[in-house]
Amino acid sequence: MKKIYLLAATAITAFSLASCGINDVENYGEIASGNFPASEADADAALAGIYQNLNAVNANPQESFLYYAQLASDDDLGGGGVNDKLMQAEDLLCSYNANMTNDFYVQRYEGISRANTLIQSLQNSSVLSDEKKAQTLGEAKFLRAFYYYELSSMYGNVPLRVEPGGQDIKQGDILDVWKQILMDLRDASRDMPAKRRSDGHVDKYTAEAMLGRAWLFYSGFFCNGTTIADETSTTYNPLTSCDLPDGTTLTKQDVIGYIDDCVDNSGYSLVSDFRNLWAYTNRCTAPDYPYTNEPVMGKAHDGVTDSIVGYKAKPGIKWVEDDLNKGADTNPESMFAIKFNKFATWNTTIGYANGYALHFGVRGGQDYAKTFPFGQGWGAGPVAPNLVNDWKATEPNDMRLKATVADVNDKDEMPDYTRGGWADFVQETDYYAKKWAPITAKNPDVKGGYSCTFENVMYPGNWDVSGVENMQLNNIHDLVLIRFADVLLMQSELKEDVAGINRVRERAGLPPIGAYSLAALQNERRWELACEGIRWNDLRRWHIAAAALQKQNGQKIYYCGQEDTNTPHNGGYAARYNATAGFQKMPEDQVSIGTVVQNEGWTTAESEYQGWK
Repeated sequence: MKKIYLLAATAITAFSLASCGINDVENYGEIASGNFPASEADADAALAGIYQNLNAVNANPQESFLYYAQLASDDDLGGGGVNDKLMQAEDLLCSYNANMTNDFYVQRYEGISRANTLIQSLQNSSVLSDEKKAQTLGEAKFLRAFYYYELSSMYGNVPLRVEPGGQDIKQGDILDVWKQILMDLRDASRDMPAKRRSDGHVDKYTAEAMLGRAWLFYSGFFCNGTTIADETSTTYNPLTSCDLPDGTTLTKQDVIGYIDDCVDNSGYSLVSDFRNLWAYTNRCTAPDYPYTNEPVMGKAHDGVTDSIVGYKAKPGIKWVEDDLNKGADTNPESMFAIKFNKFATWNTTIGYANGYALHFGVRGGQDYAKTFPFGQGWGAGPVAPNLVNDWKATEPNDMRLKATVADVNDKDEMPDYTRGGWADFVQETDYYAKKWAPITAKNPDVKGGYSCTFENVMYPGNWDVSGVENMQLNNIHDLVLIRFADVLLMQSELKEDVAGINRVRERAGLPPIGAYSLAALQNERRWELACEGIRWNDLRRWHIAAAALQKQNGQKIYYCGQEDTNTPHNGGYAARYNATAGFQKMPEDQVSIGTVVQNEGWTTAESEYQGWK
């Protein structure tokens, strides 16, 4: 008898997960699936178990698709230390050990398994109201589609399972998984109640946004066919329809209708100031950060002379998650995000803390005063100089560049930055990405005068589980996965008009563009969504990845603190992309089970990363 994995909706339940593959993830659970759900509370608890997979993967973020997508794109290089070969291998599209991303593979299938079981259980349930059933079923289908989207983007042809069961499922047609993704998202978009949620749950409009993202990838990436040659071709002529598993057809016009509904009726909107999306504008940090503050003038000690007596946040600077109103503040632009809390621990899961912030933090254990407001971490993803150079050349007056990228040579950004990390920093550049960074805050009550994260100051008390001033576990600000700005840009791309583009540009203080072009759309997406893990699949679906990645060759970097050049490895970026189409190596544990075969481009010595030097 099948069992359903439950998590209390109001508390975190400790659990352990064995290392396993697709064929043995089915039996984690606490209650039998017969006569389930017996109540709304049952359904909520089972749904929480599916959402929890977002945090489970976050325990090893370096193995996740989101992390890989950021390092593999032309936004970032690999970074890390000389022993952090996985980071560099992901940037270079190379292999580092047999099971470099196996945890991610296993955990995403655990989430899919939980979704399959709940979806099947809900089909004939008479306990829930029609609205509750439609919402819960839609959320489960959304999450199943999202998990398959990441797996399929990461590995290509993955086994498709949509019903509970422990039998072996082998790879089929690579397009079958994408058709299921699109159908799940179409169903969720069509069937969920037309109500915006702001409680961490996805809603109808989030499903519409994700449908747009999945459609654009499917219709672009596979427009020439499904061979490696097709997928790496430079010909771009997107598909306009897709036959779904239930016998219906999804068309481009259908997707436009869902995106239009999201834009017109969702209630989501752009945050008025782009900077307020990012944690460095929080109320505990902004008054002390030169980029976000301004002087307060007053009388000097003599009572006569005007002088700077302090600093305050600039007018309009207020982080969307500042939460001054006891939970009433919500981010109107965030449509789907991973939530974190104070319960991260090495004994259960560190995935309740924002591990991406830790990984993309400043390498080297430097004094916080030297790098304020950016906190410590492992130095993953140094921003590629070619991104900055292209941005300055194409859109020199774009305020989003400084809002997104910190230049370590700018004393207002990094007061006294020391190169080299722990004397082992690889692919270091002059730039750090701000959006996912750990953010510190001044705190006179701790040694050195700085808290390792602003969260220790903003949310004092109850840090007993992770420990106060723990730079590895105290980053708990949201990791936003879908923003409304992305939806506006998808709308412009699908309709080939400038309406969405110009709304995004207006927020950035830029003049409108008069006519739509694919090049203008591509640039706008690059600047608006830089360093958010979106660029990688954009490059792939537009069939421009090899050329874009090649521009990283010859860029100035630093190796162990000494100036160096970003040199080709294993044939170079373009060669590795053309050999793999950007699909990662299948974990060898999964290959040995017999449900998948190894992807092209990963079976010879040319794929093995041996180290930077």
